[in-house]
Amino acid sequence: MDATSAQLDSARSWSVAFAAALSTFVVFGVAYSFGAFFSSMADEFNTGSGATSLIFSVTISLSFVLGLFTGRWADRVGPRPVLVAAAVSLTGGLLLTTLVTSIWLGYLTYGIGVGFAVACGYVPMVATVGGWFEKHRSSALGVAVAGIGLGTLVGSPLAARLIEATSWRTTYVIFALGGGLLLLLAAATAKRGPAAVDAPNPRPINELLRLRDFRLLYISSLFATFGLFVPFVFLTDYAKNNNVDDVAAAALVGFIGGSSVVGRLGLGALADRLGLLRLYRLSFLVMGVSHFIWLGSGSSYPLMVLYTLVLGIGYGGFIALSPAVVAERFGLEGLGGIIGTLYTAAAVGSLLGPPAAGALIDAFNYEVAITLAGVLSCVAVVVLARL
Repeated sequence: MDATSAQLDSARSWSVAFAAALSTFVVFGVAYSFGAFFSSMADEFNTGSGATSLIFSVTISLSFVLGLFTGRWADRVGPRPVLVAAAVSLTGGLLLTTLVTSIWLGYLTYGIGVGFAVACGYVPMVATVGGWFEKHRSSALGVAVAGIGLGTLVGSPLAARLIEATSWRTTYVIFALGGGLLLLLAAATAKRGPAAVDAPNPRPINELLRLRDFRLLYISSLFATFGLFVPFVFLTDYAKNNNVDDVAAAALVGFIGGSSVVGRLGLGALADRLGLLRLYRLSFLVMGVSHFIWLGSGSSYPLMVLYTLVLGIGYGGFIALSPAVVAERFGLEGLGGIIGTLYTAAAVGSLLGPPAAGALIDAFNYEVAITLAGVLSCVAVVVLARL
């Protein structure tokens, strides 16, 4: 056994996987807690659903677009400096957001600061984990992205309680300082994997889109994410409008994160036995069906909870299995760059989905917006079936 093989799937490998989980826990815990801030910010800035939701959309869209570059950056220099940049960006962006007096400034401070932090803390770390594993790669990637679910589970309810006790601005100060410190802790453990392959000439997006498999993955991700991010912005407010108290309403987004951990860890482990592509398709189907549970929930809080649990399992499988599908189809060479390119599809979906839903809510009602999310998610299932 050579030195490289001895390091793969080792205890050191798992420490990097858990550092990746900590990184994704922080950046997505902050980003996906936005629904808890939605009402307070909309009231203070006197803005409608579409304009307020655009903060979240800009943030998530930028995180996926910038992931194209941060993934390649990590391919060249390793994950540690990239995570340090994430800590600086998250802290600075949130602290500046506490000073804004206009929603338009929030698009810049929060959108760029948190968006860049997510781009640094997600794609590069997932790609790094891929370079530390061979036999248990799918399981390790499931652990890495489980941080997203745990962050969502903790972030939104914690934000709601802190906002209730203090204010949304003070809550962002707490998130800025705590999140920055945790990202620096993750950076101390992160290191380039022994199986990582240098990619001096990353494959451009137009070249990848000429590949049929990549094109189908890209289109299906675009349609799925158009509907996926709608509940992260609007589900809390929807519940409040149906007489659910603030903390219980914010907990719904947390439930998505909690159940997504089951999808990330459970489906990531099962993929090694039952087939990666089969479970990936199943994840898309579960996401598509789930939106129609929300559509039929009305004012029933138990049905809202059921929706979050079903969506979370499908969403968790989608996130956990995407990097493994890319690695299986296209290899480890330049994995960070390829994953980042695929996630530009999610950038488009996340940028257009919540504002479109907000416009439909303002013009019509929640049911029209939820229906659009469900229909587009089902289109994603049909596209992926051709892979």
